[in-house]
Amino acid sequence: MPPLSPLSPLSPLSPGPIRPLARALAKAGAAEGLVTHVVQYGGRRADFARDAAWGADEAQRRYGDVPICLAGYGAGGLAALRAAGHEAVNSALALAPCIPEAEAGPSPEPVKHLAGRQVLIVHGTNDARTDPELSFQLAARAKKANRSTCRFEVHSDGHALREHRTEVIALAVDFVLGAVFSGRYSRPVTDALAAPPPLGLRMPLASGFGRSLRG
Repeated sequence: MPPLSPLSPLSPLSPGPIRPLARALAKAGAAEGLVTHVVQYGGRRADFARDAAWGADEAQRRYGDVPICLAGYGAGGLAALRAAGHEAVNSALALAPCIPEAEAGPSPEPVKHLAGRQVLIVHGTNDARTDPELSFQLAARAKKANRSTCRFEVHSDGHALREHRTEVIALAVDFVLGAVFSGRYSRPVTDALAAPPPLGLRMPLASGFGRSLRG
């Protein structure tokens, strides 16, 4: 089985940083047996969480009892969070997640299913497509249900996270490898997970992150 392969038909939506992340993960985790698949959503946005859960089902069918990390960008980031309650999923990574406006109202996103999972949210502070403050509000509620939740802010970056793509990929790889294999993370991620709100949910992603990790 190749380390990077699609699990469903091509989506017309931009994959953003997901393909570079998948390649970086396949390379960084090869020695430990990490297998990376890209679920390319073919349906409506309302179906994305269902498709993500299907991806977890398929990974479980193919590989058995192994830890699964769901990672997504934009609407896929929200799908990863929504589907993280799957029994085989031990972690979720959401890059610039498209959190519904209802988060700020009387019907926020559910978070209780995130208990027991490692959760990382990454959002650009200049995201004009999806309000980063909504992902902060979700993270704040998730932190109450699950202490293993953290969130990084990419200052001056937009929705596609292009300005600091290298740092974002390095942060994501560090988180996924730690969540799936060792339980150990770089110092910034460890500090973010341990810090009380709002510190661990507004952690700035430092320029140059990833150049000297796990040292």
